Amino acid sequence: VLFRSACISTSSFAQTVDEIVEKHVAALGGLDKLKGVTTLVTDRSLAVQGMEIPTKTTLVVGKSLRSESTVMGNSMIQVIDDAKGWMIRPTMMGGTGEPEDMPADQIKQQESQLDPFGGLVDYKEKGNKVELVGKEKLDKKDVYHLKLTAKDGQVIDEFLDANTYLISKVKANMNGQDGEITFSDYKDYEGVKFAGSMDITNPQMGVMTFITNKVIINSKVD
Repeated sequence: VLFRSACISTSSFAQTVDEIVEKHVAALGGLDKLKGVTTLVTDRSLAVQGMEIPTKTTLVVGKSLRSESTVMGNSMIQVIDDAKGWMIRPTMMGGTGEPEDMPADQIKQQESQLDPFGGLVDYKEKGNKVELVGKEKLDKKDVYHLKLTAKDGQVIDEFLDANTYLISKVKANMNGQDGEITFSDYKDYEGVKFAGSMDITNPQMGVMTFITNKVIINSKVD
C-alpha cells in the first residue's frame, strides 16, 4: 500500500511539473512554432555603468552565434561555431583589436545561447531533469519555482509567473559566481514571445540591463 501510494504521489507530482512546462511552452508560442525557428537576429541595447552599448546577435539555432557590440566607437565581436570560438576585443577592454581564440569556459558559457528558448522546452529530449520546488511569492506575485538540472550537470532555478507561465527570473552560476536574470515586458514576434527587458545581476559586473529593440525570425543568415 505504501509503495502504491508513493507511486501515485510521484506520478501526480511529475504530471504537475509537465503540466507547468507544457503551459510555459504554449505561452512562448507552442512547440511546433518554437521548433520551426531556425535563425534569430536580435537587436538589443545594453545599459552598463552609465553607458549604452548597442548589440546585434545573429543566431543559427543549435549551431552558431555571432554577437557584435559597439563600445565607445570600438567594435567587440564574439563568434562561436560548432564548439569553437573566437573574439575581437578593443584595447580598452584588454584586447588587441585583432581576432583571438575564445577561452573554453567562455565558449561553454556562450553555448547556452544556442538554445534561445531555454532548457525547459523539450527538456526530456535534451536530457534535462526538472523538479517542482513549489509555489512561491516573487515581487508580490505567485510563481512556480522549478529546478532544472541540465545534461551537463548545471543547476538552474527557474521562476515562472503563475498567471502567464512565462519566466520571471532565473538563478544560476555565472563565471563561478551566483547570478540571476530577471525577465519582463514580453513582446510577440510572429507568434513567438521574447522578453523585452533582461536585468542580469552578478557580483562581478553589478546590474546590466538588456533592452530588446527588434527580433527577426528565420531570415537568411550568411
